[in-house]
Amino acid sequence: MSVFGLVLALHRREKVSFYGVYVYNYAKVKIFPYLKADQFNTIDVLKHLRTEFSERDITLIWDGAPYHRAQAVKEALEVLQINLEPLPAYSPDFMPVEHLWQWLREDVTYHICYQSATELIERVHVFEQDINSNSFEISDRLWVKNHLDPDEEKLRFSS
Repeated sequence: MSVFGLVLALHRREKVSFYGVYVYNYAKVKIFPYLKADQFNTIDVLKHLRTEFSERDITLIWDGAPYHRAQAVKEALEVLQINLEPLPAYSPDFMPVEHLWQWLREDVTYHICYQSATELIERVHVFEQDINSNSFEISDRLWVKNHLDPDEEKLRFSS
């Protein structure tokens, strides 16, 4: 499972933070909305995952966001028996949830300004239901690179 956060701004300076989970073994995603990404909401997401996958080993892949590194989160991981595989710094290509956020932006937020957090959260929920109806598309869109293509990397950086 990969977990990562996304913050989307709304009209009137409101913000909504989303935690996204790509459940690799089931080719599905889960998206959790919160008013902000912090250690307490991170622990809440971990509890949701442990409840839903109570009989499964869980290994999370995530980055070094400050709220991921909080002592309370580390303790919750241990209590909930969730393994952590930290993502190497500056390596978004190895993080499938980055592709989820790109997909969400394309389908939900590009060129749209939602008037309320509720409206955005409802639209993200519909997006989650839609993409979970096609596990093959999820697998294709969230495929993780296991190596970098030198020709592609040349295009990213000018010399």
